[in-house]
Amino acid sequence: MQKIFGGKPTAAKKALLLGAGFVVKPTLTLLSEAGVEVTVACRTLESAKQICEAVKNARPISLDVEDESALDTAVEKVDVAISLIPYTYHPLVIKSAIRKKVNVVTTSYISPAIAELEKEIQDAGITVMNEIGLDPGIDHLGAIKIIDEVHKASGKILSFKSFCGGLPAPEASANPLGYKFSWSARGMLLALGNTARFYQDGKIQEVPGPELMSVAEPYETEHRGYAFVAYPNRDSTPFREKYQIPEAQTIIRGTLRYAGFPQVIRCIVDMGFLSQESRDFLQRSSDPLPWKEATAKILNATSSSEQDLIQAIDSKHSFSDTDKKDRTAEKKRIIAGLRWIGLFSDDPITPRSTPLDTLCATLEKKMAYEDGERDLVFLQHRFEIEHADGKRETRTSTLIDYGDPNGYSAMAKLVGIPCGVAVLQVLDGKLGKGKGGLLAPYTPEICDPLRAELEKRGITMKEESVA
Repeated sequence: MQKIFGGKPTAAKKALLLGAGFVVKPTLTLLSEAGVEVTVACRTLESAKQICEAVKNARPISLDVEDESALDTAVEKVDVAISLIPYTYHPLVIKSAIRKKVNVVTTSYISPAIAELEKEIQDAGITVMNEIGLDPGIDHLGAIKIIDEVHKASGKILSFKSFCGGLPAPEASANPLGYKFSWSARGMLLALGNTARFYQDGKIQEVPGPELMSVAEPYETEHRGYAFVAYPNRDSTPFREKYQIPEAQTIIRGTLRYAGFPQVIRCIVDMGFLSQESRDFLQRSSDPLPWKEATAKILNATSSSEQDLIQAIDSKHSFSDTDKKDRTAEKKRIIAGLRWIGLFSDDPITPRSTPLDTLCATLEKKMAYEDGERDLVFLQHRFEIEHADGKRETRTSTLIDYGDPNGYSAMAKLVGIPCGVAVLQVLDGKLGKGKGGLLAPYTPEICDPLRAELEKRGITMKEESVA
C-alpha cells in the first residue's frame, strides 16, 4: 500500500470529496496519507461514515448537491472539491466552486455543460481539472507521451487505435456475457446504444447504436492468453484535434469485451429488452410474474413455453450468417445463455416498470462479483508510426492490471489513484504549471508530471515495438 499511497504530506490543505462509489476510497486514502484533511460528502450520513471508517483526516457529512446553499457552505471551507458523483451533477459543483473560488477535480469527460463554464472558470482564477481516471485519464497520459516523442523526432502518427476493457478476470468470467457488474447494469447496456464515429483510412465512419454489436470483431493482441472482441465507442473524431495528430488517417477509440459478448447482446436487443417503455405487467407488485411469462409478453409469443419463446426469438433475431453448422452452434450457445439468465424460468421477476430496468435487476443479482473474485483492466494503444527517414513502425502501449480480492478492484484503483494524484498537484499549484482554467490531460506539461507520479506508485503503461 505504501508504494501506491505514500507521498509527501501537503500541510493544512483541505478537500471536499463528493461521492459514494467504489473509486472514492482509494482517492480518499491517498489524500489522507498525504496529510490532506478530507470531508466526505454523500446524500446519507451513514454512507459517508462507512467510507471514512478507519481513515485518518477524514470527516463524513450529509450533503445534497442540488441544495445550492448547503453545497456553497461545504465548498467554501476547502481548497479543492473532488466530484466523483454522476457527471450530470458536475456543473452544479463547478458553479459553486466558481462562486467560492475553489478548485475542482473530476474524472469525467468535459461535457458541453462544463465547457460552457470555461470563461467563468478563468474569470474566477480557479483550476478545474477533468478526465483524470482510467479511461479517460491514464489512456491520455500514455497516448500523449508517444505522440509527443514521435512529433519531436519529426515523425508522423498515421494511425491511432485505443481499446479498454474493465472485465472480470478470466477465472471469474464463466457466464454468457463474460461480464460482471461492479456498477449499474443499466449504464453499461445503455452505452451500447450510443452511435460510434471514427476516422478510418481518412474518412469519417458512423455506426448507429443498434448496429454496434454487428461490427464487433476479434481483437488481435500480442497477449495470446486473452480472447477479446472490440467495438468502437462514442465519438473518436475530436481526438484528431485533442491529441494534435492531424496527419492520422485512422483514429478509433473503443471497448473490449470477451468473445461471445456481442452475439448475446444482439439477441437481447432484438428481443426488445433494451426498451425503456413502461409496461403494465412490469410494474411493482406483491405478486410479480414469473420470468417466462414476462418474456412471452415482451416477445408477443403465443405462450410462455420454452419452445414457443424460442420460436418467437427466431422470428425477431437472425443468428450467425455463417454456414448451417456454425449457425446451429451459435444459436444453441445463445439460447443456453438466455436460459442461464433465467428468461425462460419460473423465477419471479424483480419488476422495475420497463423491460430494460427489469432485466438489469436480474443481471445485477446473477452477474455480481463474488467474494474472492478479481477484476481485470486491459488498456492498449496501437500506433502506426512513420519516422522521419520513412521507416514504418507499429508500437503498442499496454496496461494490464488485476484487482486485489482483499483490497481494491483494478478499476477502483486505476480511477481513484490518478484522481488523487491530480488533486495533490492542484493543491501544490503544479498542475499545468499552475496556469489554471478548464483543463484535461492533453498536453505534455500536464501529462508528464502526472504520469511520473503514477509510475512511482506502480501504475505504468508498457511500450513495445511489435512491427
